[in-house]
Amino acid sequence: MFIITLFITGCSDSIESNEVKNVGMLVEGTIYDQTWGKKGYMGLLEIKEEMDANVFFKEGVNSQVAVNEAVESFANKGVTLIFGHGSTYGRYFSSIRKEYPEIQFVYFNGDKYGENLTSLNFNANAMGFFAGMVASSMTETNQVGVVGAFEWQPEIDGFYEGVKYENPDVDVTIRTVNHWDNEQMALKTYKTMVEEKNIDIVYPAGDGFSVPIIEQAKEDGLYSIGYVSDLHDLGESTVLTSTVQHVDRLYLLAAQLFNKGKLTSGIMSFDFQDGVVSMGTFSDEVPESVQNRINEAVDHYIETGKLPNQVTN
Repeated sequence: MFIITLFITGCSDSIESNEVKNVGMLVEGTIYDQTWGKKGYMGLLEIKEEMDANVFFKEGVNSQVAVNEAVESFANKGVTLIFGHGSTYGRYFSSIRKEYPEIQFVYFNGDKYGENLTSLNFNANAMGFFAGMVASSMTETNQVGVVGAFEWQPEIDGFYEGVKYENPDVDVTIRTVNHWDNEQMALKTYKTMVEEKNIDIVYPAGDGFSVPIIEQAKEDGLYSIGYVSDLHDLGESTVLTSTVQHVDRLYLLAAQLFNKGKLTSGIMSFDFQDGVVSMGTFSDEVPESVQNRINEAVDHYIETGKLPNQVTN
């Protein structure tokens, strides 16, 4: 099974064991994107198939009013487990959770918690570190770039550290757009980095704009590293690898824990060791020696919890 690390930051009670019969999911955008939204929907379908549950979802739920209406609708259908597919649902759920004590609210990558409210967090620093090692190994201009959503993303810090561990002479340009889905601003930021910094590898660390930037990088003849999903198919010779968060697996795991009465009300954290974070397919452009070094570093991290820059001789 999975190894689960619990960060107990207060409330640690869980809803009593209850068979999962009706499960709901709220999405800010759409389930038809190629990354975050789609993977959430696939996770919902996993619950439906593996646990024989009824599942419901609603797209475009991006305000407190919309959340209130959707939750009430789900409650009337007998839903007892609701996933908010993103970090913003933490504050939305916090304001209404007491009105629905029979419902367990779950969302992703946030710090809000309380009775019947769970945050499932991906530890993203390590995946960023390994992506940085790949970028640093493959750059020809010694200039690589990150287009991120927010400055606080641990994968951005990890990427920088991985680049510098592999080659201290490689420069890392980091720009953020302060939004997960601002495609226009992200593309503009990417183009500026290419023109001003001569980057030849980009890591687009944002759910809603990773695919468009990778497509543009392919047109520009540059390398990229996928984000959230394994995006190898977007360009086998240009997407060097991907940092994959298996949200679908985490959905099923959370439902199974809920079924057993073990879904903690609080903050639960997951990483490579839990099977919900991994590196994606390597491009044939990446030398076998580099692939082997990265794979060995990942295996060592899974075994010891230490990144290469944390290992002492």
